[in-house]
Amino acid sequence: MARQRFPRFVYGTGSEPDPRFTMANERTFLSWIRTSLALLAGGVALEVLGLGLNDALRMAASLILMLTAVAAAPLAYYGWARNERALRNNTALPSSPLGIPITVSVSVSAVLVALAFLMR
Repeated sequence: MARQRFPRFVYGTGSEPDPRFTMANERTFLSWIRTSLALLAGGVALEVLGLGLNDALRMAASLILMLTAVAAAPLAYYGWARNERALRNNTALPSSPLGIPITVSVSVSAVLVALAFLMR
């Protein structure tokens, strides 16, 4: 009897793609996880270090970075699963669910930190 693979909603469809594509998809997933960890570390560091910045702006930038990190991890998994299903079904790969939210969050946080530096 063949062993069932998890998650079934991904592996229960289509056929096995070229392993190189599956491994590339996994590397992309792991890079999004690293991005999530970096956002979390940046948000925590900004808050802990303080740097003599305006409290409200610093806190807002920190929270944006940390909340983005919390959202990025499950979105990375969701993106991995969608890509793996597309590979298994030999269909076009969907767009990433992470690009725009992370770009906006990092940009807004950068503006807030810049304003906080200017207001010192």
